[in-house]
Amino acid sequence: MAADRRRVAILGATGSIGRQALEVVSARPELDVCALASGSTDLEALASAYGVSHVQVGGDPVALLEAAEPDIVLNAVVGFAGVRATLWALEHGVTLALANKESLVAAGDLALDAWKRGGGLLLPVDSEHSAVFQCCEGRAPETVDSIVLTASGGPFRERPLHELDAVTVEEALAHPTWSMGPKITIDSATLANKGLEVIEAHFLFGLPYDRIEVVVHPSSVVHAIVRLRDGAALAHLGYPDMRVPISFALTYPERRETPVAPLDFRAGLTLEFEPPDTERFPLLRLAREAGERGGTYPCAFNAANEVAVEAFLRGLVRFTDIATVVEDALGAVDGAPARDLDELVEADEEARRHAAGRLTPT
Repeated sequence: MAADRRRVAILGATGSIGRQALEVVSARPELDVCALASGSTDLEALASAYGVSHVQVGGDPVALLEAAEPDIVLNAVVGFAGVRATLWALEHGVTLALANKESLVAAGDLALDAWKRGGGLLLPVDSEHSAVFQCCEGRAPETVDSIVLTASGGPFRERPLHELDAVTVEEALAHPTWSMGPKITIDSATLANKGLEVIEAHFLFGLPYDRIEVVVHPSSVVHAIVRLRDGAALAHLGYPDMRVPISFALTYPERRETPVAPLDFRAGLTLEFEPPDTERFPLLRLAREAGERGGTYPCAFNAANEVAVEAFLRGLVRFTDIATVVEDALGAVDGAPARDLDELVEADEEARRHAAGRLTPT
């Protein structure tokens, strides 16, 4: 194998990000898939198609990564389950293409410590954080004044508040601009996803929460804005297609071509922005508060939200109950900092118990 070829482990290979990552890898001769993992979906066909012998369905992927010896780990696992893979890649100095924002949210301080020890690359795959990374690349941190993350507002941006109790699962899964898995789609409908991204941005870019803003931008053309100290602002624009940030992370520092068309400005482009309505989207407020409180409160926010979203998808609670469950759980935990992974797992489990105990069937 040529020295410039890169071995890529794809965790969450059958999800939306994983499938698009495989599409990107297939188009790049310098990339080889060396490992595949999924939560529960059989991988026999994919393993055969890509000639992969390191395959795992379910469980902790660390042993798989140890055996596969990847150059890049694309972590597209859903939820807290991605924490161990994130910490392994950071600790070992292996390039981490991070699509699992929950692991950095829940394990932020532990992840930063592991990143410092390992000294490898951490490349965000979330479109917003990839955009911030690209706008900040090569700039001294002190030149950045603040960052602005954009949110589409989801399918209920204009739905009357009194109708949100009756939102169905099918309605919540009908995202207006992005095609994603069910969990992240519900998070986008509640804006919990944007709250998680605020916390993730705090850890990725070392900015205090009062310098991380969120605006609603329905067309999802502007992915993020970076304000500089001289009054200028840089924006990253493009059609909403995850193959762009995935390709950027997997081929970094090159910028390889993708099948995604560039924006056609001559066709007319209207960019609208508005502040988020935290009465309509209380999870955005709760996430920021959890981040500002620090310790394991972000972990608790993520854990309770995962429990509540799963309950909603199963028809056990109403759409508006998701925020109530999360707020109650945050009020019940102590949020003490975790000194190691075991303590973090305990904090995660404690928040899940509180959230589960507050589920009220519809």
